[in-house]
Amino acid sequence: MQDTTQERLLIADTVRKIASQFTDQYWMEHDEEKRYPKDFFDAFVEAGLLGITIPEEYGGMGLGISEAGIALREIAQSGAAMNGCSTVHFPLFVSGVIVKYATEQLKREVLPKIVSGEIDLCFAVTEADAGTNTTRIKTFAKREGDKFIINGRKLWISKAQVANTMVLLARTKRYEDVAKPTDGMTLILLDLNSPGITITPINKMGRNAVDSNEVFFDDVMVAADRIIGEEGQGFRHILDSLNPERVLLSYEAIGIGRVALQKAIKYANERIVFDRPIGKNQGIQFPLAEAHMRLNAAELMADKAASLCDQGIKCGEEANTAKYLAGEAAFFAADRAVQTLGGMGYAKEYHVERYFREARLFRLAPISEEMILNYISEHVLKLPRSY
Repeated sequence: MQDTTQERLLIADTVRKIASQFTDQYWMEHDEEKRYPKDFFDAFVEAGLLGITIPEEYGGMGLGISEAGIALREIAQSGAAMNGCSTVHFPLFVSGVIVKYATEQLKREVLPKIVSGEIDLCFAVTEADAGTNTTRIKTFAKREGDKFIINGRKLWISKAQVANTMVLLARTKRYEDVAKPTDGMTLILLDLNSPGITITPINKMGRNAVDSNEVFFDDVMVAADRIIGEEGQGFRHILDSLNPERVLLSYEAIGIGRVALQKAIKYANERIVFDRPIGKNQGIQFPLAEAHMRLNAAELMADKAASLCDQGIKCGEEANTAKYLAGEAAFFAADRAVQTLGGMGYAKEYHVERYFREARLFRLAPISEEMILNYISEHVLKLPRSY
């Protein structure tokens, strides 16, 4: 991102200063202990940074995805990587759905509390038997008068252990009862302290300071006025959050790639073998130069996608392309960092193995590279649908 506006320069500088207080050692320990970095989250709340994309009338900054991307890039590049980004990721894009579709009453109740950190959000769409085929979700919210009764389960829900509020996508009409597969889904704002909710953590390869979970709903009751937008139109509403999320994740990936590259360059300049720094060898130089170029190219596409998002222009191609290129670039940079450090790259004390583990996730979630290629093939190149 070319941080040329005063707001962008200020955000980059503010985030850099906050993030610099939390060292690689801090993140390594939190990752190993699976301990949520609450003090890191609180520092960003205190700086008002959870409100970057929330309008000023609700206590936010009234800025866009471009500025939120800068913040997340700086967090990742500080060495916090995904463990740091995931603490603040959800308020920056999920709040957009609330801003656009919630009732004025709900917006005035919820948005200022997101900015203040009183409401900590998680987002629940994915299910085990649906995957990326969201139309096949089975979690069902049955309307009974002025309330819904929710039953079902969600998978890979980040922050459910520490968040207190969930934006939930559930069916309010069965798949077999709708004219279009995308009909009959509704977004619901749900208090995670409601009776009937069970949250089970998933053991995973990386980003262990921020939990991932399976969440079960057993006759969970929620008032009907907690829906976001129009009943039955939830799928269309979440489409407005998918592209911004992919853009933000692109910046996170770029930040991880950059910090991994910085570690590799430093090591290559300092490590002496055969009486010379290993950075003199083109076998070391060329992959690091390539990593640098890949990250720059990915960021240019992320900048374009973010700009389109902020202007309200369709950006499916750009957002998906940015996500794909950034994921590839981050993984390449992290992999080359491990290779540059050799055996030390495999050691936790040098931290690049943590970047490597977290960079790998960008090629899988929240949408895989293969599904992005499907999207580009069908919607951009106009090739026949393959699935």
